[in-house]
Amino acid sequence: MTSSLVIGIIFLVLGLGLRYWINRRRFYRRSPTGAEGFSSYEKSVATKFIERVGKWIAYALIIFGVLSLWVYSREKKETTSPTTEIQKPQ
Repeated sequence: MTSSLVIGIIFLVLGLGLRYWINRRRFYRRSPTGAEGFSSYEKSVATKFIERVGKWIAYALIIFGVLSLWVYSREKKETTSPTTEIQKPQ
C-alpha cells in the first residue's frame, strides 16, 4: 500500500521535473526575437527529436504517478472504511 504512494510521488516529481527541464532549456535557447539558436541543422533536428521524446516520457511518468496515487487512495479507503454487514430479519 505504501509502495504505491512512494512510487506515485517519485514518478510524478520525475515527470514534472523532466517537463520543467526541457521547457527551461528551450526558453534559454531562444533569442530576443523568439527564434531558437542552433549551431547546425543536425543539432537542431536531434535536439528537437530528443526533447519531443522526452516530453512524451514525462507525460507517461506524470500519468503513471497520478494513477499510482489514485490506487493508493482507493486502497486507503478500502482499509479504513468500516465493513458493515446487512443482516436480514428472521
